[in-house]
Amino acid sequence: MENNQLSHPANGVALIIGAGDATGGEIAKRFARGGYIACMTRRNADKLAPLIEEIEQQGGTAFGFASDARKEEQVVELMERIESEIGPIEVLVFNIGANVPCSILEETARKYFKIWEMACFGAFLTGREAAKRMVTRERGTIIFTGATAGIRGAAGFAAFAGAKHALRALAQSMARELGPRNIHVAHVVVDGAIDTDFIKDTFPEMYMKKAQDGILNPAHIAENYWHLSQQPRDAWTHELDLRPWMERW
Repeated sequence: MENNQLSHPANGVALIIGAGDATGGEIAKRFARGGYIACMTRRNADKLAPLIEEIEQQGGTAFGFASDARKEEQVVELMERIESEIGPIEVLVFNIGANVPCSILEETARKYFKIWEMACFGAFLTGREAAKRMVTRERGTIIFTGATAGIRGAAGFAAFAGAKHALRALAQSMARELGPRNIHVAHVVVDGAIDTDFIKDTFPEMYMKKAQDGILNPAHIAENYWHLSQQPRDAWTHELDLRPWMERW
């Protein structure tokens, strides 16, 4: 594809920060199927073992790392290790969740700050370190997972909305600065419940919408991330909204 900065995916890495059991894991599997070396992080690397095994059984290559995206030294070490031992980071996906609702009357400073660290500060650290390496090659894709809270706040979500608003601003600023360096920065607004065990166990009535395609399929989310990474630069998408057809917005 002309002007596609990712013309040799088999030689490059797709780094998924926050490769959980649903969306993050599906994103990793999709990029592995596309020929990228899937590198994935969680704070507990042991939890990545089943995902690595599945990717390898499907013919892909995958590596898992224990890393806390809120810790600068760990982020720097992670990026340096991957670049020196595995390959160039061609795609970075920041996919850490931090949705912890609480009344503003009961919210604590400690939890408010932690949510911001998880949803925004970690994105800054990982995005900065990936960008430093991508600019030397004049190519790359950085995708941030956002949420409805990044567009508008809701009662009980002051901390989460504040962090996601900041994440969206970070993505916009990075896109404007890095676009001229052939680095595609995108922000994905995931608006709706995702098909996870958490939703199934915690919100059974909401989960019943699955039969009507009323909640988001993680594999379908991943397909959209793949599409973003493969866009030619004359038609880049910066912000993409993903929501079930029945979601109110």
